[in-house]
Amino acid sequence: MSIWDKAEVIKVSDVELEFLTGSDKIDDADALSLWHPNLKLLLVTLGEKGCRYYTKNFHGQVDAFHVKAVDTTGAGDAFVGALLCKIVDDQSVIEDEARLREVLKFANGCGAITTTKKGAIPALPTASEVLNLVKGA
Repeated sequence: MSIWDKAEVIKVSDVELEFLTGSDKIDDADALSLWHPNLKLLLVTLGEKGCRYYTKNFHGQVDAFHVKAVDTTGAGDAFVGALLCKIVDDQSVIEDEARLREVLKFANGCGAITTTKKGAIPALPTASEVLNLVKGA
């Protein structure tokens, strides 16, 4: 069994999905070709279009926040860091679509703010900065 098959959460970008599937389109069928029995959450980040999510019971898309991007370095890392922080706090969010969507809005916000400054680490936002963006949307 490969490590891929042991993963419970997988996040790929749209570009990574194209590479892994050999397809130049981003659709549910291509994303779900990555699904395996141990997986609880599959995410496909779409840059300025937000992200798609897939679980055993539901799937959907959460739109991105529109910001003036200066440097996209670190945006994906910020997204994953925010996501994992929220999942560690409460793993049951994966089972509740409304709560998962809120977590993904927070993660999208974290990634969006990161693009508004140069550099990866200096651009990482505080939790309050992300909450202000999410509440203002």
